[in-house]
Amino acid sequence: MSSTARSRTIAPQVVSQDQWLAARKQLLKKEKEFTKLRDELSRKRRELPWEKVEKPYTFQGPKGKETLAELFDGRGQLIVYHFMLGPGWKEGCPSCSFLADHFNPSVVHLAQRDVTFVAVSRAPLPEIEVFKKRMGWGFKWVSSSGSDFNFDYQVSFTKEQLAKGDTFYNFETQNKFGGEERPGASVFYKDAGGEIFHTYSTYSRGLDILIGAYNFLDLTPKGRDEEGLTHGMAWVRHHDRYE
Repeated sequence: MSSTARSRTIAPQVVSQDQWLAARKQLLKKEKEFTKLRDELSRKRRELPWEKVEKPYTFQGPKGKETLAELFDGRGQLIVYHFMLGPGWKEGCPSCSFLADHFNPSVVHLAQRDVTFVAVSRAPLPEIEVFKKRMGWGFKWVSSSGSDFNFDYQVSFTKEQLAKGDTFYNFETQNKFGGEERPGASVFYKDAGGEIFHTYSTYSRGLDILIGAYNFLDLTPKGRDEEGLTHGMAWVRHHDRYE
């Protein structure tokens, strides 16, 4: 057993098949209610007002300098994952890496629905490329080094902000904060005239929906099994660091 595995004790209620089926049908009603609520929430998300992106952001990618408009790669919608990899870091955040292990298979399918996916970090591109190669990922990943992009979308913070306790993250000011980089995802739309709009951003637990492994774990008797840990995902390692 891996040193990161847990041994939570389960005391199940064992019943007959008929009793199990009756209980399962009761839960199914709740699951259907949740599905309808999720659909409604997704609709409301799509109906949020947009804000026009006025600032001319630029990024460093494998082919050189790219504007935010060029990151769309000819499509009308762009999803940016704000990956925690700061300048000088030896490796990316393990939790962000956990999410990133789910990105590769999705990119080709997103492209069929007019969506381009890109990861963005503040680390210089050569540092990104080294870690990306180590992890074996193929999704596009660019550097926002020298740009205000990470700061404007509330995923990077200056030492002065941290010292003052003046960090605005997940749509609220937080006095106690863990570091200069935080995770998030932002969505943008580009219209026929080339104007770009910010339509959505999410942070913290709002990123759970992107983690397929969590959805699998939620089906099991132990679930995520994170009770008693210092924080959620404390068990997560880079995929080449598990025993």
